[in-house]
Amino acid sequence: MGESGLPNGDKLVLRGLKFHGFHGVHPEEKKLGQKFVVDLDAWMDLQKAGESDCLTDTISYTAIYRIVKEIVEGPSQDLLERVAHLIATGTLAAFPEISAVRVEVKKPNVAVHGILDYLGIEILRYQKR
Repeated sequence: MGESGLPNGDKLVLRGLKFHGFHGVHPEEKKLGQKFVVDLDAWMDLQKAGESDCLTDTISYTAIYRIVKEIVEGPSQDLLERVAHLIATGTLAAFPEISAVRVEVKKPNVAVHGILDYLGIEILRYQKR
């Protein structure tokens, strides 16, 4: 573990994944939907892929992207915590070679009186061995 409390080592990085979803506790969020932005880190050993230059020795970013898209654009959830949890557990289940995943889900257009870039949550989950 690093000083930040995050795992050390190699990771796949996906940033700024944007989707329209219908998550939230307010009726208008479920009816009209809104933009969600997801950042994801997936820790795994990338040495073999670095040496071989073969896609089969790593995980395709697009495979992880599809999991995120399916969840964010899928059935409505009340809480961002639930959306992030589904992304994290879905990613870990699909790819046992990933040791940990960090998921950040952001709402940039939240109805708050004030100036902000986004509100959101971040979770860190580990592979059960």
